[in-house]
Amino acid sequence: MSTVAPARDRGPAHRAADTGRPRRPHRRLSSSLSSLSWSSLLYVAPALAFFGVFVLYPIGVSVWYSFYAYDGLTVGTPVGWDNYTAVFTDSQLRAALLHSLLLLFFYAALPVSVGLLLAGAMSRIRVYGLTLFRAVLFVPQILSSVVVAVAWRNLLAEDGPVNAVLRAVGLGRFATSWLGNFDTALPSIGVVGTWVEYGLCMVLFLSGIVAIDRSTYEAARLDGAGAVREFFSITLPALRPQISIALILTVTFALRNFDLIWNTTRGGPGTSTTVPSLYVYQDAFQNRMLGRASALAIVLTVVILLVVVAVQLLLRERDGTRSGPVRRGLARRGLERSRLARPAGKKAQS
Repeated sequence: MSTVAPARDRGPAHRAADTGRPRRPHRRLSSSLSSLSWSSLLYVAPALAFFGVFVLYPIGVSVWYSFYAYDGLTVGTPVGWDNYTAVFTDSQLRAALLHSLLLLFFYAALPVSVGLLLAGAMSRIRVYGLTLFRAVLFVPQILSSVVVAVAWRNLLAEDGPVNAVLRAVGLGRFATSWLGNFDTALPSIGVVGTWVEYGLCMVLFLSGIVAIDRSTYEAARLDGAGAVREFFSITLPALRPQISIALILTVTFALRNFDLIWNTTRGGPGTSTTVPSLYVYQDAFQNRMLGRASALAIVLTVVILLVVVAVQLLLRERDGTRSGPVRRGLARRGLERSRLARPAGKKAQS
């Protein structure tokens, strides 16, 4: 007597195929939705509430105020786009925007360049006490901006140490009131910004250099590359993400800088060191023009966002960039040379 084994159940998907009905993904969707439980949402609720109350709400209120003539005490009067028109037509505000663009050289370009040079040099030097030296260079970044401003205000005073050194070495004709001179006030503040920011850039670049594969440098040396070629062909392309982060941080610091200028020159002499953030403070708390101050703050925020997006687009990783083929080519040729050198070494040993 022969028995027939029962047909094995092949699952709901095969049953749906056998019956000709389309497979329903509702079970998988329901399981994924059930995994997102209310308890997990409660973990992020405090952060979302904090972000909404202290970030989104003030931005929304600023946008609302920017369309009103409002002094903070009486009922505001709708003025449409007049506050934004005043931002772009006021000659003093345009001069302040120009000052911010000039400070980008001192606050962004110079710190990134100096940080790259220091990081490249420190990655090749092995001396005792190098870690302490790196920490000392990073100290300006962790100091309070008020402390930095007061210290440099005393250093750059007319009877300060900087002029004393110039007079001692016979360069007294260059001694001046660096923060009180119309021609030197803005560059002097720019130098202070460079001193504050280069340590951050150096640390970012050192962290990126540590992550680079050492075999790439060994292959480049076997190929005959020197220190300069290694830097421009291997180190600099590999630091693209760190350079992007450094530029975003330094550019943002340059465009929203207020405390350093307020505690050194307060925008003077005259209006030679005024910046948009200084006008935001003066319009809001001194002139009682909250609508115009809000409009200027919104414009400054948009400018910062545009600059950040531009930096991201310019420095983002792209397929087919020169850095990838160069590093792969150096590594390939170095490996070939090392393989060719191995038999000769073995024969010499025998």
